[in-house]
Amino acid sequence: MRNVKSENENTGPVPGLRGMEHAAFTVPNLEEAVRFFVDVLGCEHIYDIGPFRDDQGDWFAENLDLNPRAVVPAAALLRCGHGSNFEIFEYEAPDQVRRMPLMSDWGGMHLAFYVDDMDTALAYLESRGIRILGGSKAGMGPEAGEESTFAHFLSPWGMLLEFVSFPKGKDYMQGLSRQLWQPLAPAL
Repeated sequence: MRNVKSENENTGPVPGLRGMEHAAFTVPNLEEAVRFFVDVLGCEHIYDIGPFRDDQGDWFAENLDLNPRAVVPAAALLRCGHGSNFEIFEYEAPDQVRRMPLMSDWGGMHLAFYVDDMDTALAYLESRGIRILGGSKAGMGPEAGEESTFAHFLSPWGMLLEFVSFPKGKDYMQGLSRQLWQPLAPAL
């Protein structure tokens, strides 16, 4: 896919853009989700926010394109290692869809976490009763590299997640000065 711009579009980046600060997503049960991300994956629960509601106005419609009677009973902010922050919401809304979107659905997504040892990480998930989809696979295309692996799994509420590991780099990295996110060197 190539980046195509019209003659009238600004050709530069957003002034001052420095990176992605957080990813936000909605879960059916906030307490269960925070427990999973903290107790199973090892993320850090930083703080809670909410509840939020606007019983008379249109704040949710105007600011988030949601049903104006949407309610956020609670939300939490988490941090996983040195990656991006997570803003996790529990919502209630009259027109709410109550199923996780598939990767093939518009808005479908997954979160990927780097692990040092894929086999050890997957064995740990299995010991916690987490459903792993298809096991560990070798990296493909530019994602390939010696010892590069990935595996998908499901959260208890059905959210698609992934582990990736590329201890010796990925093929695309050869000779490039700008690369995608990489893990910090392990602490000594």
